[in-house]
Amino acid sequence: MRRSICFAGGCFWGMEALYRRLPGVLDVTAGYANGDTADHANYDDVCTGRTGFREAVQVAYEDGTVSLPHLLFVFFAAIDPETPNRQGPDVGSQYQTGVYWMDPADEGIIRSIAVLEAAAVPFFAVELKALACFYPAEEFHQRYLEKHPRGYCHVAPWKLAALPDFPFSTKTYTRPAKELLQTWKEAGEVSF
Repeated sequence: MRRSICFAGGCFWGMEALYRRLPGVLDVTAGYANGDTADHANYDDVCTGRTGFREAVQVAYEDGTVSLPHLLFVFFAAIDPETPNRQGPDVGSQYQTGVYWMDPADEGIIRSIAVLEAAAVPFFAVELKALACFYPAEEFHQRYLEKHPRGYCHVAPWKLAALPDFPFSTKTYTRPAKELLQTWKEAGEVSF
């Protein structure tokens, strides 16, 4: 069954590239989530920090191939969950991290995984909300890193390469994503 979820993980270029690599992901659209009005859903206005919009990606996925917990694992493995309004060198309210559900049935799964992830850090800054609105970003931003292979990305290159191959299982997602990924890396399961 086709389902959708929205993630704000800092600059949408890297998050779009990351999710496009996951098996079971059908489509990824870079855009602006949960801001004030459609008139302000454009890059120039969003960058002012006065619109409430977050740079985000809307991920359409095949539920029988990839699960919501798997998508959340990838999100939490890629982001810094402790810093509000910032990811890497990108600073501003548009870079606030968040998970925005479109189906109310997803809220419980999202919140239970957030509890697991929040327990691993002194301060948890990830927004957890229903998706109020989403507007696709300008065409220039869609598939940006495919068009500009040397373009900027705040997601570590090794994570872009490794996360699609991580042997995810809901049975083993009992520790924070970063810890599981690091253990896998240290075991030599992934090489760079």
